[in-house]
This record gives sequence, C-alpha cells and structure tokens, in this order.
Amino acid sequence: MDAQGEGARELRDEARSVEVLRSDVAFDGVVWDIRREEFAYGDVTLTREFMEHPGAVAVLVIDESDRVLTIQQYRHPIQMRNWELPAGLLDVEGEPPLEAAQRELAEEADLVAAAWEPLITLHTSPGGSDEVIHVFRATELSATDEVFEREAEEADIVPRWVPLAEAVDAALAGRVHNGIFLAAILAEHARRTRE
Repeated sequence: MDAQGEGARELRDEARSVEVLRSDVAFDGVVWDIRREEFAYGDVTLTREFMEHPGAVAVLVIDESDRVLTIQQYRHPIQMRNWELPAGLLDVEGEPPLEAAQRELAEEADLVAAAWEPLITLHTSPGGSDEVIHVFRATELSATDEVFEREAEEADIVPRWVPLAEAVDAALAGRVHNGIFLAAILAEHARRTRE
C-alpha cells in the first residue's frame, strides 16, 4: 500500500464524482428507500445498493451541572431500548439542520437552549447508506412553553441526566452502543481535553 502524500496534507475526506450509469429505487420503503446504482469506477462498472436517507440531527444537551441529557428509546431493528441523544430526521422540506435540532429538542425533551454550536458531523454507515448526521451542542436550557404529545416509540422515552464523565465511562466500557451517542460523547470529551 502506497503512503501517498503522507505528511503532505491534513487528513480530510475528499469528494469524488463518478459517472452514474443507472439509478433506480430497488425498494420503496415507509421511512426510507433502498436505491440501486450502477456506476463507472476506473475501468470497471460496479453496482451498489444503499439506503437513501434524508439525513438527521442530534443534540448533545449539557446543563449547568455539566450533565448530559440521555434518552432511552426502543429501536426495533436491534430490538433494544437504547440510550441515545435527542435526535430526529431532516424530514421537513427546506428546514436547516440547526432548526431541525431545535425542533427535535423541544419535541423529545420539552427543552429549548439559548446557546448552540456544531459539535460533529458524521456518516453513520457510508458503505450502505448516504445518511449524514449533524450533531449540535446545546446549553443554557429552559423548559418549553408546552409539553409535546409523544407517540409510537417516543411515547415511552425515558430521560436521564448523566454526568459527562459517567457517559464517557459507559461508552468506553461498552455499556452503550448507539453510534451517534458514542461519537458525540467522545467528541465532547476530546474537545475538553484539548482546551
């Protein structure tokens, strides 16, 4: 393997366009679709199927006591009640990610935050999905004017405030498995160790 350009430039993902020869919806789903694409890559033609996803947002909520808000919610594909962050799909046409994060925080946790900043952006599974998650850090919290009515899997959400150090311990010990939660908690921990 060639260490091409090693040390010559910063580590950074690179966009690359390829010629898509064919693109079809292989499965038309309720929440998202499976797309099949045939594309030219070098001298060969490849076919790949992937989940076509609208994107999503998540919020790392930190209170004045340096605790993070975690929520436990049932996730059917893994058949677990998973500890995660308030989060949701970018499913409102034209809604910017920050506004979606603010909406999701209100809907899932009955909270608003006065201070917001981007924390991390990630592709959850780039070999099988085009999903992009924008994670924001939210502080200076207050309650919403109204309590939101929750349904389906959100109806029995369990909120829990956890010291950041405890969340980091749970991540490193393998007691929690939600990828977005892990990335956000560890990004916040790394950010603090560099300050």
